[in-house]
Amino acid sequence: MKNNVPKRPSARPSKRASDELRQVTLEPDFAKHAEGSCLAAFGDTRVFITASVEERVPGWLRDSGHGWITAEYGMLPRATNTRTNREAKSGGQSGRSQEIQRLIGRSLRAVTDLAAMGEMSIRLDCDVVQADGGTRTASITGAYVALHRAFERIVKLGIIDKVPLKDHVAAVSCGLYKGQAVLDLDYPEDSNADADANFVLTGSGDIVEIQATAETEPFGEDAYAEMMALARKGIGELVALQKKALE
Repeated sequence: MKNNVPKRPSARPSKRASDELRQVTLEPDFAKHAEGSCLAAFGDTRVFITASVEERVPGWLRDSGHGWITAEYGMLPRATNTRTNREAKSGGQSGRSQEIQRLIGRSLRAVTDLAAMGEMSIRLDCDVVQADGGTRTASITGAYVALHRAFERIVKLGIIDKVPLKDHVAAVSCGLYKGQAVLDLDYPEDSNADADANFVLTGSGDIVEIQATAETEPFGEDAYAEMMALARKGIGELVALQKKALE
């Protein structure tokens, strides 16, 4: 899809163009023991993702013939510029972590044929090593690579016949920064944006989830359309990187 977002002089701290992603790398097979893994880097954000296969499903899926995909998300103590305590020490996960891991799980289930998995679960552990904005979008984009690798592994073992993924899925942030719609916000932009949004789309362009929030003043449909156009362009580039990582 052609990007129709108008070009304007960049007001971004990074000097990137409005429609330019940060440097993104997706490194599969990063972990020795996990069935699937990926180290996802969106600029200075780094997320280490593993996919673990378990020969069981939640109780409510028992004897259904369907599988399940779930996720856990967390940040290491020095992922940010000041140390934060591990959530286990604080008595449990924060509401933010729970919301993000549910989003990751929903996003990956949306493109998986759960019936073709049989009765097994795959748990995606997304650990943020370094945060500079976009940790949830990096987690989703890298989790697809880790999940695909895990499915490839169990196909080789003869447990299932083929990889039960119906499409790619990736995620990217967009926002309104100093009056300009921009793609893939880093922390300086995210913390000062007038609006920010997270877009989760499939490789074919279908919508899985959109989270959009006005941080200062409400924004109109034209601004939303600009962000959506940027997101579609960015997702297309991320899906191409996923395909390259899985070659």
